[in-house]
Amino acid sequence: MGKSQSRERRARGSSSKKSATLDRPGPMSGPTELPPAHTDAVTCLAPVRPGLCLTGSSDKTVVLYDWTHGAVKRRWDGHTREVTKVAYSAGLDAAFSASRDKTVLMWKLSDIQTNFIRAFKEHTMVVMGLAISPDDTQVCTGSRDNSLRMWDIETGVCTLENSVPRNLVTDMCWLPGQQTVAQTGEDKVLKLWDARGLHVSCTFPQKQYIQTSCDVSRDGNYCITTSNGFGGQGCEATLWDIRAVKAVCEYRGHRETTSACAFLPPILIQRPLLATASHDCTVRIWDQNTQDCLCVHTLPVSGPLTALASFDDASLCCSSFNTGVHLFHLDATPEEKVNLSRKAQF
Repeated sequence: MGKSQSRERRARGSSSKKSATLDRPGPMSGPTELPPAHTDAVTCLAPVRPGLCLTGSSDKTVVLYDWTHGAVKRRWDGHTREVTKVAYSAGLDAAFSASRDKTVLMWKLSDIQTNFIRAFKEHTMVVMGLAISPDDTQVCTGSRDNSLRMWDIETGVCTLENSVPRNLVTDMCWLPGQQTVAQTGEDKVLKLWDARGLHVSCTFPQKQYIQTSCDVSRDGNYCITTSNGFGGQGCEATLWDIRAVKAVCEYRGHRETTSACAFLPPILIQRPLLATASHDCTVRIWDQNTQDCLCVHTLPVSGPLTALASFDDASLCCSSFNTGVHLFHLDATPEEKVNLSRKAQF
């Protein structure tokens, strides 16, 4: 019933806000209500550049959203079931989307046509992992069918495939400048895959709970993963040292499954920062080194939070089950106190 009410609420809002634009609110202003990107739960996000974000939804569509002008720039409709992951390739100016329909589709951002330009179709179950190589020539996908597949982007041909028993993939990301893919799964293990032969090159110590998402630092030296859980049991994020193959520390504070994580760009303060989002409806900002939670923002009635996307202008997008996408901005005082303010919702 919550999803149905949310769809009705966003549909009503869209008719009266078609000309909305995002002018930065003053300190006492509330967030700007922009036309919604989707009519159902928003399940995934990917940054394009400040002002532009890729979104995927249970409504089966992929959207390129311009929050500066409060407008859907592109809407792609090609999947037959929920979109689970989206990714952006700057080199190709292309979007990729994975779905519960077992496929991955490729879309051209500059093309006014809404048809996909490539389809990658060999998985036998829902695709949950999606990562593009740093040179934009390959896309790696992972599925609940226990397999990872490597695809040639130009031809759409699957060049490599490998399956690991009980390796139900939940997320993956490509390490910057390396031939390595990090992958989390329901077996509670973080794995590193050698992309050249698509084999497991490293396995990290097993966690107690399912690992739900992952992100890698810009220097490729660290990975963060998030844990399933409930009532404060599990629910943590874990920082891993990739070179030492060990856990560095945990970030605890969420009360329900921690569903998303992101390394934040070093533009506000000298200390490295992380962001996490949870099914407990909160977004948290952490000091990577001290594990201190620097700020918490609660999104009432949002339902489970599903994904995060960080941008180089200190913007942070968070998607939700019931209330669309929330746009935040990070600020820091001269004393390096970090604030997270909500600027818009779409």
